[in-house]
Amino acid sequence: MSKTITAEQLKAHTSKNDIWLLISGKVYNVTKFIDEHPGGDEVILAEAGHDATEAFEDVGHSDEARALLPDMLVGQFEKSDTSNLKSAAAAAQEARAHAAVEQGSNMMYFVPLTLLGAYFAWRYYSSGSL
Repeated sequence: MSKTITAEQLKAHTSKNDIWLLISGKVYNVTKFIDEHPGGDEVILAEAGHDATEAFEDVGHSDEARALLPDMLVGQFEKSDTSNLKSAAAAAQEARAHAAVEQGSNMMYFVPLTLLGAYFAWRYYSSGSL
């Protein structure tokens, strides 16, 4: 039976010499793999002590990479609130997405109103009302 890891335990392992990641509800000790990681150690260090599921899945890791995970398994993560475990990279990406949606919704009004104004200006000047 696997060990249950708490959020505090996960957050305690964030140094280059001791790195744990949470991926899909399981905690992995990736310390020995950090020098071999094809994406560099910065990628792993950015997610250390956080929920790295989104970052791991977004990259589209190969079957070979996924086959390495069972050997690094520390245990299952406790079933609690993981919202405070978002990494800084995931939080920044979420903020950029929110800003893009907000800006897009502003453009949703600006573009049609501009086209409507241009149409009425064209009608006014082309009708010879001057």
